[in-house]
Amino acid sequence: QVQLAESGGGLVQPGGSLRLSCAASGFTFSSYYMNWYRQALGKERELVASISQFGYTTTYADSVKGRFTISRDNAKYTVTLQMNSLKPDDTAVYFCNFVRSSINYWGQGTQVTVSS
Repeated sequence: QVQLAESGGGLVQPGGSLRLSCAASGFTFSSYYMNWYRQALGKERELVASISQFGYTTTYADSVKGRFTISRDNAKYTVTLQMNSLKPDDTAVYFCNFVRSSINYWGQGTQVTVSS
């Protein structure tokens, strides 16, 4: 059964860094693009970053370009999101995601709070 488990969230001051990880299981990880989404309180879920099957292609939301880096380790079935220069507007629950046969799979999310 497909499982996605995010970790690494927490409270950080503006300008700080966090590294989120998503451990995947139950599917052929290297066959799929992997995505990070986030959802702030009262807002719609938004796509933050995506990475192709072998990591050759990455895309980012304009709001995080130059600050966030997505990467993956197909041998370890993990996808990570390195977040630097964090801002209060980055406060949200962050979700790992992939799509298979038009079905979205989600982890439970990890809370990131950027506040002084």
